[in-house]
Amino acid sequence: MTGQSLHQPVLLQSIIDSLKITPNEAYLDCTVGSAGHAVEILKKGGKLFGLDVDPAALKRAKVRLEKIPNAFFRLKKHNFSQLKTAADHWGLTSVAGILLDLGLSTEQLADTARGFTFQTDAPLDMRADPDLKVTASDLVNGLTKGELNDLFKKYGQEQYSLAIANGIARARRHQKIQSTLELAQLVTRYKPKRGRIHPATKVFQALRMAVNDELNHLKACLPQAVKLLKPKGRLCVISFHSLEDKIIKQYFKTNQHLKIITNKPIIPTQEEITKNPRSRSAKLRVAQKI
Repeated sequence: MTGQSLHQPVLLQSIIDSLKITPNEAYLDCTVGSAGHAVEILKKGGKLFGLDVDPAALKRAKVRLEKIPNAFFRLKKHNFSQLKTAADHWGLTSVAGILLDLGLSTEQLADTARGFTFQTDAPLDMRADPDLKVTASDLVNGLTKGELNDLFKKYGQEQYSLAIANGIARARRHQKIQSTLELAQLVTRYKPKRGRIHPATKVFQALRMAVNDELNHLKACLPQAVKLLKPKGRLCVISFHSLEDKIIKQYFKTNQHLKIITNKPIIPTQEEITKNPRSRSAKLRVAQKI
């Protein structure tokens, strides 16, 4: 990979418009990734505080952000579920805007050692935070057949979850399933291919969400984010999965301190989807602190 970032930030203009950035105000990017959104926040004059669990992402972000003249930014390795701890570390008591982009970056997908995708053969890892103890391989080889079925059904909304779980249980009797292609090829035996979506997509999605405990981290982050926002501060969340979107929608709807700005989520234009196919399932919801 070259020094040039491959990642295209999703719904960039919608995020910048929604945050209503005021120069010298503080903004929290809870998933700074490759800094696509963060760069624009700084260019608008905002002060940027960025979190990520991925050390490689933080290194990329630092390189990009340092190139912006007179930019004020701070970065920290933290999960966004630890938002208050990070804010306390920085001495932040309130911020003007908070962003969460719940998708993987292009660089994470392109890093073959991470095992997020079946496009190349790699260890079955899927940890966004390399300090986590449990990998996707641990789940695939360690969970019972019933637990695998539940996982694929719940997080992947996989119609063929039981057949796939049975197939994995049979295969691992002979040898451990340790690579991405091994798992992907196994799934294709038990799920018919329809359309352009690879049969293993939902299984990989479910494993990634479980390994990184994504839904629980999101549930833990939202109340902390609302507390940190100053009045009229904006909370912007981009999700890529219906379970994530449901959590966000319900939280915005039931929190008495929030005014919903987007009655329907903002989705990418066809032009953006053509340029960046991975943006096709993105949904942006925005709320404002009352």
